[in-house]
Parts: sequence; structure tokens; C-alpha cells
Amino acid sequence: MYLKEYRICMPLSVEEYRIGQLYMITKHCHEQSEKGEGVEVIKNEACEHPEHGHGQYTEKRIHLSSRLPGWVQSIIPRIFYITEKAWNFYPFTITEYTCSFIPKFSIYIETCYEDNNGSAENCVNLSEEDLSVREVDHVDIVFDELPQKHCKEEEDLKTFQSKKTSRGPMSEGWRDSTTPIMCSYKAVKVKFEVWGLQTKVESFAHKSVRDILLLGHKQAFAWIDEWHGMTIDDIREYENLKQKETNDKVVAGLQRQTSRGSRSSSTD
Repeated sequence: MYLKEYRICMPLSVEEYRIGQLYMITKHCHEQSEKGEGVEVIKNEACEHPEHGHGQYTEKRIHLSSRLPGWVQSIIPRIFYITEKAWNFYPFTITEYTCSFIPKFSIYIETCYEDNNGSAENCVNLSEEDLSVREVDHVDIVFDELPQKHCKEEEDLKTFQSKKTSRGPMSEGWRDSTTPIMCSYKAVKVKFEVWGLQTKVESFAHKSVRDILLLGHKQAFAWIDEWHGMTIDDIREYENLKQKETNDKVVAGLQRQTSRGSRSSSTD
């Protein structure tokens, strides 16, 4: 098991980020869903927790075969997905990623959001055992580099300024001088218990997780003028609309893939 705690600061309050995060996830899922790949929403419903109270449960299938490196594609089925289960008791969330084809692989994430600049030493309340092996990684949404394919000029936070809030652009040292400021603390446990592949797969998974966190948090702020001022009811309505459109795109693509696979098999 490989445990890293990512700390991602944002020029927002925790309450603002609640809306911004939900908007970003919904829009990003819709944009990334095409040709049978992307995120298919299976469940999105209210839930209860004895400690954390009322929350929202979501279950998704993340279809991503062609986006994996070649050595991974060589050992997985043609139509492949990862299951995401998430329990959102904001400002605390739990997220699990599993794959039925690879039962020894899992990612478990506990997240806590606080109005500070990443200075809390154990925000997610890790055990002493976990703390002894934890690596802390401070993710900088302004200056950390993304893969070139994800870079957009309008999302460069060194030059972006919000028209609604006048926040930005941001310069070196912004996490110590910006108001408001909040931090996402994400304790990510990656487990792949297969001898000979464990280190390679767990390291690859953490690199992918870091890229996703960096891109998502960067976009949540870069899109602030699209979501700032929305209420939680507004965002739920937006989720319902976009999730149907996204599911339709993914399912249609999967049906085309299955049809092509059937034709190919019949000619062998």
C-alpha cells in the first residue's frame, strides 16, 4: 500500500468550493465523455452516515481503455471500466475506486476541506500507523505543470482574472498572501497486491491521481465565473441535466464498440 496526502490550496472559501467542485466535476465528466469513454453515472442519491449525517452518494463507471499506457492495455479487456463510489458529507468525503477485472487493485481517498493554506498536520485524522508511512505532497494549481494536452491559455492561473470576483492573476507565494484561502486535504491509499507489479502500478496510479487533482482544482477556479452565485439547488439541477447528456454519449459509444467487436469476431 502506498499512501500520499495531497494538499491543494484554492483562492476560495470552503463554502464556495462546495459549489465549484460539484460544477467542475459535472462539466469535466461531460467534456471528457466521447466515443464510449468517459464517466457514466449509475447512482446519485441522498445518503446518511451515523457520524457525518446527511450526504450524497454517487456511483460511476469510468470508461478509459484507450487512455491507459500500452502495458496496461495489453492485460485488460477491450471494454474496461473502473467503479467509483463516493460518499459526500461535505466538508468530509470518502471515495473508493475498484476494478472487478483486477480485484487486488483499489484506491481509497479520505478528504477534508478547511479554510487554511495547508497548514493542518492531520486534517483527515489518520492513524499513527498511517502517519508513519504518509508522504505529503503540496499541489500548486498555479505553477505545477500539467501534461501539454490539458493546457489551455484561458485556464492559465498566472494570467487569469475572474470578472465576477476580481480574484487573480496569482503570482509566486500566492498561498501565503491570498484571501480567501482554503485547502483540500486528500489522503490517498493505493493498493495493488501483485508481486512484481505492485510498485509500478501503485506509482503509476499516484501519478494519475495527482494529474487529475491538479487539473480539476485548476479548472474549478478557472471556471469560477460560470458557477459563482449558484446555489446547491442550482448545482443539483445542473448535475441532473448534464449527467443524462453524459450517460447518453457514453452508452451510445459503448454500443458502437460492442457492435464493431461483434462484426470483427464474426469475420475471424
